[in-house]
Amino acid sequence: MNYEQLFGLIKKKRSFLCVGLDSDLDKLPLHLKSDPDGLFTFNKAIVDATFDYAVSYKPNLAFYEALGTSGWESLERIITYIRSKGEIFIIADAKRGDIGNTSARYAEAFFNRLDVDAVTLSPYMGYDTVSPFLEFKDKWTVLLALTSNKSANDFQYFQNVEGTRLFEKVLSESKNWGSLSQMMYVVGATRAEELQAVRQIIPDHFLLVPGVGAQGGSLEEVARYGMNSHCGLLVNSSRGILYASSADDFAEKTGEKAKEMQQEMERLLIENNLV
Repeated sequence: MNYEQLFGLIKKKRSFLCVGLDSDLDKLPLHLKSDPDGLFTFNKAIVDATFDYAVSYKPNLAFYEALGTSGWESLERIITYIRSKGEIFIIADAKRGDIGNTSARYAEAFFNRLDVDAVTLSPYMGYDTVSPFLEFKDKWTVLLALTSNKSANDFQYFQNVEGTRLFEKVLSESKNWGSLSQMMYVVGATRAEELQAVRQIIPDHFLLVPGVGAQGGSLEEVARYGMNSHCGLLVNSSRGILYASSADDFAEKTGEKAKEMQQEMERLLIENNLV
């Protein structure tokens, strides 16, 4: 899926919602915890309940890799199932970052084996970590730029002698590594005021924005500071949607929460003359 196709999907669904499949076995509804296929059953129900409102899904690989072979098999199955539902953008939230043959093998694993559209990468080791991923047509690198966690302050705001902060250096250095259909950036919603600085450097790129909802980020502020002429946003919600209910009605409540977010996103898209 390229840049224009992603924007087309946003306009079609009148949404820029990304549902994070950070599915934790310990938080599954009680009746699924004893089910040997409970993780897949839970994810399938979440996808069925949210597909009409979401343009993207983002499984966090840690929750699958921690379960060994069965977890990886569940991940492959849910990605296959999501694909069967129709047009969608799938991000593997893997946060990889290595060089040479290792990076090339990661790219093969995610783009060929898992058949995802995008993968999150750490920029710390530079261009060598990204270049193997850029060789795949219509696949995306989602580079960590400014994250929503508290310890982001440890490194990301470090300033050089010219006053440029590290996250700004990441953006300016990497923005030309690939096209608008290849490069996307993670910018946390809890840093919404910094979206103005981000947009000064990368006005046209898509941003993957976590932190709305459970982490306290404001969708209104994210749109105000981060939206561009092609929307340019995928706003992720994980816990706020996945665990809308821990009872048997979890899928119904999840669907209601996703619809609520989609309706708010539709309003913002209309206000910005994008649909």
